Amino acid sequence: MLHEVLPFLSVTPALAYAAITYYCGRSFFAAPAPLAEHAPAVSILKPVRGVDGDSFENFSSFCRQDYPCYQIVFAVASCDDPVIPIIRQLVRAYPETDIELVVDPAIHGANYKVCNLMHAYAKAKHPLLVVCDSDIRVGDQYLRQVCAPFADAEVGLVTSLYRSSQVAGTGCAVEALGFCCEMIPNVMAALKLEGLSFALGASMAVRREALERIGGFEALVDYLADDYQLGNMIHRAGYRLELSPYFVESMMRGDEKLSELLSRQLRWGRTMRVSRPGGYLASGITLPFPGAVLALLLAGFTSSGWLAAALLYLVRSAVCTAYSQLLVKDRLLPCWLWLLPLRDALSFGVWALSLVGKRVRWRGDLFLLEKGGKIVALEDKGKGGDAGSN
Repeated sequence: MLHEVLPFLSVTPALAYAAITYYCGRSFFAAPAPLAEHAPAVSILKPVRGVDGDSFENFSSFCRQDYPCYQIVFAVASCDDPVIPIIRQLVRAYPETDIELVVDPAIHGANYKVCNLMHAYAKAKHPLLVVCDSDIRVGDQYLRQVCAPFADAEVGLVTSLYRSSQVAGTGCAVEALGFCCEMIPNVMAALKLEGLSFALGASMAVRREALERIGGFEALVDYLADDYQLGNMIHRAGYRLELSPYFVESMMRGDEKLSELLSRQLRWGRTMRVSRPGGYLASGITLPFPGAVLALLLAGFTSSGWLAAALLYLVRSAVCTAYSQLLVKDRLLPCWLWLLPLRDALSFGVWALSLVGKRVRWRGDLFLLEKGGKIVALEDKGKGGDAGSN
């Protein structure tokens, strides 16, 4: 009898976690959104390097905001960067928008993206700052939604969830599934169980006085996970962090190689390992793929093992589809449901590899990842700001 029960026990942690994340997600999205009436003046800081597939349209979405007063500051490290003509085209296309371009090659630390943010910050005019990755696209209500919580003086930072509703091929779908089936459920569970103590780099709105209290962007310039550190430092400084229910869109490249995807996933994994070591190690217990494999091994690939694995993936498929259709609304599932086991296998492989090794590659540059999350450059191929894609 124990032989029959063990496979089901092996999938219990993943089953329980799936149910918990769905409950947490339903609770979060059922809460009323803040009234978008508070609209302080905002400076949007855009650290950029190189050109994404739809850079002009991504940037244009920030120029079409239904918002009374805002500024956009682009920061580039090289006067030869191919993104500069696109920014100048943007200035011509939106003459009514306050757009400024800063070109500064100065390096202040190992995180070149933060170096660009430091240069952009010097030109920021307003008391509220918004930092967004270059591959992010938003709707015209974006600023109203992320700035509304700052009506409460205790709020120091507002961060946003991100999704990819448009995927061009299997590679993009594998990564996009990671957003709606892993990242967002994990954030929902963390928010419900321990509160928000970190930020997500796709979109971060921060009060200037809160940033200055932690030492400005200079405090982040040697960290790999600048987004996590920014949120965590502001949290520890006594401010409250808020998660906006407004989704921003991560626009993926359709021609990306699998090796690039794996390298980025491994960088994210090792970043989380050094940022939240205990939580990251424990997260392996809730991963569905090893639970399903263990069930089959314990049962000797008999019917009880297959039933346990099937139960796990029946529940997981239902939870992920509910997230995709009802909560995230990216509509990826059920169309790409057949990729879920592959996505889970990839996640387990990345998790296992992330537990060892200290090297990460970021935009062609190789770094040594030190304890606490700081990085040291090992190669110097491409000095300058990162395009903002974490």
